[in-house]
Amino acid sequence: MDVAARSALMSRIRGKGNRSTEIRLIAIMRELRVRGWRRGSQLPGRPDFVFPAQRVALFVDGCFWHGCPRHYTRPSGNAEFWERKVTQNRLRDRRVDRSLRMLGWRVVRIWEHELVKSGRGRLARRLARVVTPARRPR
Repeated sequence: MDVAARSALMSRIRGKGNRSTEIRLIAIMRELRVRGWRRGSQLPGRPDFVFPAQRVALFVDGCFWHGCPRHYTRPSGNAEFWERKVTQNRLRDRRVDRSLRMLGWRVVRIWEHELVKSGRGRLARRLARVVTPARRPR
């Protein structure tokens, strides 16, 4: 198969994105009774979740694709490609964060590994700090 045919074939394969990590975070947010989030935002970088009232854009970053300093291990095959790919992903993340901040949004990035049971307490505290609405004076 030539390069053009392979490219055409691969372009028709639709990935499922990071659906499993998003579903885990939805379950955690429901368990913690976190309210006010939406999915499917058209903001720059397409955040996984947004909290419009608090202007918070939340991303769930996969440890592999975003180069988690704790868990990322570069594949040994085609190492140059993967190093470049993950570096570009990190640079894109920084550009997106900057764009959202310029639009007045607060950006929160959660690593995939933070969704495990042992990390939920810290995750709950992080979410509470950014999405709990301020109390109105009476």
